[in-house]
Amino acid sequence: STPRAGITRGVAGLRSTVADETSPAPAAASDAASDRDILVRSARGEITERTPVWLMRQAGRYMSAFRQYSDKYPFRERSETPSMAIELSLQCHRAYGMDGIIMFSDILTPLPTLGIEFDVVKGIGPVISTEITNEEDVAKLRNVEDVDFDETLPFIREILGSLSKEAEEANTSLIGFVGSPFTLAAYTIEGKSSKHCLDTKKMMMADDAGESKAMTTFLDKIATMIGNYACHQIDCGAQVIQVFESWAHQLSPAQFEQFGKPAAKKAIAIIKEKHPDVPVIYFANGGSAYLELQRDMGCDMIAVDWSVDIGEARKILGPEIPISGNIDPTILFGTKEQIEKAVRDCIDKAGGPGNRHLLNLGHGVMQGTPEEAVGWLVDECKRYKGKDA
Repeated sequence: STPRAGITRGVAGLRSTVADETSPAPAAASDAASDRDILVRSARGEITERTPVWLMRQAGRYMSAFRQYSDKYPFRERSETPSMAIELSLQCHRAYGMDGIIMFSDILTPLPTLGIEFDVVKGIGPVISTEITNEEDVAKLRNVEDVDFDETLPFIREILGSLSKEAEEANTSLIGFVGSPFTLAAYTIEGKSSKHCLDTKKMMMADDAGESKAMTTFLDKIATMIGNYACHQIDCGAQVIQVFESWAHQLSPAQFEQFGKPAAKKAIAIIKEKHPDVPVIYFANGGSAYLELQRDMGCDMIAVDWSVDIGEARKILGPEIPISGNIDPTILFGTKEQIEKAVRDCIDKAGGPGNRHLLNLGHGVMQGTPEEAVGWLVDECKRYKGKDA
C-alpha cells in the first residue's frame, strides 16, 4: 500500500497523473485484476485508475429479487440466516457490478452481545426492549471483555467467510460495517427511531452537569464492543469497514465533540491498532455541519452526506483526506442523462477520476428506486475518465 504521508502532490498534479493521455493504456487483463481491490486502495488513500463505486443500501428493497425475501421473512431471520444473508448481499453485485459487496446486516446486530435485545418490526423499524436510563442499567450489561462473537453471533463468520470467497471469485472487495457508538447508544436509550432524541439528550446533559456518568460509561462500553466487533468482521474476511454515525444529525457540533467523537475515535482506534492496513471509512449522516471536527477521527476516509457540495467538503477536510460520497439518492428517480451528469459532477468536484474519492450516494438507495437507474449510475462511474479525456 502507498503510505498516505507519501501522497503530497496537489490536486492538479493528482488529476494529471490519473488522466495522463501520454501513458500507454493498460491491458484489459490488468484492468480486471485491479478491480479486485480498487475500492480498498481508494479507501486507503491511494490514487486509483478510476473512481470506484458502491452504494449504501445497495442490498435493498428497490430490487424485486430482494423483495422476494423481505416480503416473506422478518428482518432478523434474513440477516442472521447465512444462506439468506449471503444471497441478499450478492444480488446487487450480480446485477450491477459495484466495486464492493457489503454484508447484508444491521448496525444493531451486535447489541445482544451486551444483553441489549431488539427486534425489527415491519412498518415501525427497530424496537429495543432493554432499558438504559441510569448508571445501574449500564452496569447490568455484560462485560464487554467477555464477549465472544463466534458464540453470540455465530452466523457472522459463516456469512463473511462465504462472501469473502464470493468476492474473490467475482474479482471485487468485501465491505464490513458497524454502527458508531453514539448512534447505537441513542437507539438503545430511545428504544426506537426518534425525532428529537430527548431521553438521550437529557442523559447527555446530566452527564455534562456531573449528575450521572451513565452516558459516557455507556458510550465507552459500546465503543469497545464495536471496535472489537469490527475486528471480528475483518478476521472473518472483511477488507474495509464503514462506521455509520446514522444519527449524527441529532448532535450539535459541541455535542459531537463532547460525546459522539471521542467514542467513535475509540472504536476506530481499536480497529486500526489491530488491523492498521484495513481502511476504515467514517460516515456521519447529517454531520456535514461539523465536517471540520472530523479531520482527526483516526479513520482512512470520510464519507459525507448529500447536503454538502463535495467540492466544499473537500476544502473543509483538506486535500489530503480521502472522501466518499455523495450523490443525492433522489437523483436515481431522474432520467438517465440526469443520473450520468450527477455522477460526472460529483467525480469532478471531488478532484477528478481516481483522486482518492469513492463514489457513493449521500444516503442509502431509497425504496422504489428504479432498478435500471442503479445500473446507469454504476456504469457511468466506471466509464468516466474525466473532463479532459
